[in-house]
Amino acid sequence: MPTELEELVGFIASPNAQIRLLATENLVPFSASQPALFKTDDLTPIKHLKFLIRDHPKIAEHALTCLINLTAEKDVLEYVATDDRFLGILLELLVDPDEVNANLMAMLLANLTKWDGLKSLLNRKQPAPEKLKSDDRVINQLMDLFVKGADGTYNKHADYDYLAYVFADLSKHDEIRHYFVNRQDYDDVIPINKIKVFTEHKSDIRRKGVASIIKNAAFDIPSHPAFLDEDDVNILPYILLPIMGGEVYPEDEALEMLTDLQLLPPDKQRDPDSSNILTHIETLTLLTTTRAGRDLMRSISVYPIVRETHLRVNDEAVQDACERLVNVLMRDEAEGKEIEGGAAAEEEDDIVEV
Repeated sequence: MPTELEELVGFIASPNAQIRLLATENLVPFSASQPALFKTDDLTPIKHLKFLIRDHPKIAEHALTCLINLTAEKDVLEYVATDDRFLGILLELLVDPDEVNANLMAMLLANLTKWDGLKSLLNRKQPAPEKLKSDDRVINQLMDLFVKGADGTYNKHADYDYLAYVFADLSKHDEIRHYFVNRQDYDDVIPINKIKVFTEHKSDIRRKGVASIIKNAAFDIPSHPAFLDEDDVNILPYILLPIMGGEVYPEDEALEMLTDLQLLPPDKQRDPDSSNILTHIETLTLLTTTRAGRDLMRSISVYPIVRETHLRVNDEAVQDACERLVNVLMRDEAEGKEIEGGAAAEEEDDIVEV
């Protein structure tokens, strides 16, 4: 005989909207604490929850929250992520400028991209809303949604912050790393140039996700010249500013720094999340893989910034990463020889995608 909770799960599929609303609302906490309740009959309750994301906004809200919790389970994740029709519906709703539950949909998509097969988003297409002014590639629509939605002017109900985690997971794949560092035909912009401005954003989620995207993209060594070129990506100011506070540097060190890093206000705050600082330090280390990268960082006084970060951030992982970077920057290069890798490559081997 089914328990009361099992009966409640069955009401998800009720033809009565009020019953669906009460069932989904009351099941939200159990989707996190008792996921097995939703795995009966070959995951039929999950199938019903997927259908409800197009229901009345409040029912859809509860269904989406349940799915977000349940996709932490590997079998549910694969079941949902491999449903191409559901994915199409989710993406179509997500880009709708009037979608009330867009943030929850972005959270669900962030979970789904943990399944490696979702790298297929790179080649997926759908019509773009006119307001978005994007092309028909889903990856470009998500990028424009992330950028244009940041201030709430695209959709008053959403900020799309969790798309940062979508891109962070996707950027672990080589083909999507290439997307981030290559100019797109429809707007003639390199995608990473659209998101680098968020390394100091007020949203913790945006900062963390964007830091991870930049780090993952930096594993693409052939793109390093573009990363470091002031007339191309020019990534260094956007990595260095978040790790800097309001400390005062000796004049000889300060004058060699990038212009954007000089004369910072005394109340300048470094990123309060030490894991973001660690990510930025590891990105800098990746960018020392080439001799050109190392020479540039030496010439613009990156070492003093790393020194102060090591001194002022009380986090063992950050301090260890600073020491590894300093070891690369302060070592002597083989005279007259271009040595790609060496100590820098060894440090890179210790860094993993995030």
